Amino acid sequence: MKRNDNDPDLLPPSIDPDKLKIGIRQVSMRNEATARSVMTVRGHTVVTDEPGDGDTGPTPLETTLSALAGCEGVIIYRCATAMRFKYSAVEIDAEGEVDQRGSRGVRGVRPYFNWVKMTIRIHSDETPERLEKLRKNVEYRCPVMNLFRSADVDVEANWALVPEQGE
Repeated sequence: MKRNDNDPDLLPPSIDPDKLKIGIRQVSMRNEATARSVMTVRGHTVVTDEPGDGDTGPTPLETTLSALAGCEGVIIYRCATAMRFKYSAVEIDAEGEVDQRGSRGVRGVRPYFNWVKMTIRIHSDETPERLEKLRKNVEYRCPVMNLFRSADVDVEANWALVPEQGE
């Protein structure tokens, strides 16, 4: 899906569009000659590893799927707040296909995802029309989703309302 800057459903920016606001993100990593890496991010520890090599954490590609789901959650929250879209929870399942030959040096095979599919369930009594407006804004603003799409990963996001009654 291409970004459409002229979509009338897009919310106004929540920041002064004419004032530059650059953010720097920092990560430190240590790897002791294994598949396991330990990163420090603002005092938080993140571990990646590979099954069969130690399996002490998710793989780096699994962390990118986690980053996508987490980023969607943040942007859903921000857009829902701006829209006064009422919801009690969001659940996201994400999966992606990768041909492991790419990261092992086979020429012509990309080392990252071919496709990613997400199921996004919003627990809300809002209308389908309001959900669609939320979806458009989230997909327009989500940095990680836009990184995936800019890398030509086929990203499919299926959004659904889960009624609040009976929860």
